[in-house]
Amino acid sequence: MRQFTRIALSLLLLASPLFAASKKKSTPAAPPPPLPVIVDGHADTPSEFMKHPFDLGVWNSFGMVDYPRMKAGGIDAEFFAAYVPAKYANKGAAAYCMRIMETIHEMVDFYPTWVRFAGSMADIRSITRDGKRAILIGIEGGHAIEDSLDLLRAYYRFGARYMTLTHTNSNNWADSSGDEAKHNGLTPFGKQVVEEMNRLGMLVDISHVSDKTFYDAVAVSRAPVIASHSSARALCDHPRNMSDDMLRAVQKNHGLVMVNFYPIFLSQLVRDAAKRRDERLKPQIAELKAQDPSEGEAFEKGMEDLYKANPLPKIPYTVIVDHIDHIVKVAGVESVGLGSDFDGISDVPSGMEHIAKIPAIRTELKRRGYSDSDIRKIMGENFMRIFGEVERVAREMNR
Repeated sequence: MRQFTRIALSLLLLASPLFAASKKKSTPAAPPPPLPVIVDGHADTPSEFMKHPFDLGVWNSFGMVDYPRMKAGGIDAEFFAAYVPAKYANKGAAAYCMRIMETIHEMVDFYPTWVRFAGSMADIRSITRDGKRAILIGIEGGHAIEDSLDLLRAYYRFGARYMTLTHTNSNNWADSSGDEAKHNGLTPFGKQVVEEMNRLGMLVDISHVSDKTFYDAVAVSRAPVIASHSSARALCDHPRNMSDDMLRAVQKNHGLVMVNFYPIFLSQLVRDAAKRRDERLKPQIAELKAQDPSEGEAFEKGMEDLYKANPLPKIPYTVIVDHIDHIVKVAGVESVGLGSDFDGISDVPSGMEHIAKIPAIRTELKRRGYSDSDIRKIMGENFMRIFGEVERVAREMNR
């Protein structure tokens, strides 16, 4: 028995280095895949916050976005728009842009239990893993850079991660869909702006631009472009929307169209009714402008009251999914996302009154037969893929 014990111990001693070596050589377990995130490409909540600051940490009965409603709606990442009204073009646009960007940082800093500021795709993933919501900045209106690439760089350092090349106004280097053409698309300087945005890692946003500006931007950009809050023109013939040819160009560019929730961009019936309403209300609108030529708070309040007294036809939130369907058919499921325009629109579809209602879109997509994988792409993973590609292009250009 003693001899057997000695032999057994010897065999164990011989085997233990081999066992240790085999442990060292074993392949480490692969990290778990990242959790899918839901991204909304555009909300004008900062403009509302600047007009009348409110508690973002409680469920409000007014407005469309606050942090509890973001959580209830499952929104993991939200782009707060640093919207610079056209009236500041060539008259203090940069100062106003810095002011609203600072406001967005305050909207994050004051609520650390709810949100954190994000400047990259990795930040969004990390913040989401920690159970918080990620807030990003998107500049709305290219006139904010006051024709200066230095200002564009400063905005990036201050946190801006996309910029719409125009708003409703054509600026000094790009034509808008809401204004007369001045340049036949992008000027040579406008093309430099797009190239510098690529180098910085700032998403090129073509919502609001003219068709020619769109095609110029797609031709110049080395990275995918986005339309942060635009819909399909085939379903609603509005110049703010993307035609089928534009959708196919976005697909070829590997870009993204994030569907806007504004009924005037979703329904031809509502758009036609809005045009008739505006024609009918021309005298009242002119009177409001005469009383407040700067179109400030008094004008905005008067317009709000005027539109409330003259409502447009209501449409169901499922029309949003009609636009998603169309974009998928034309450009593929990887070319579409969500860009609500909450707090920047005067009306919403029934059933989509605020950001907590977003899960209804997922439910409707599921009802229409979309797979769980495709729903994850539409709800946010398409944007994450594109954000990562924009960052990759910037790294390559900076080498």
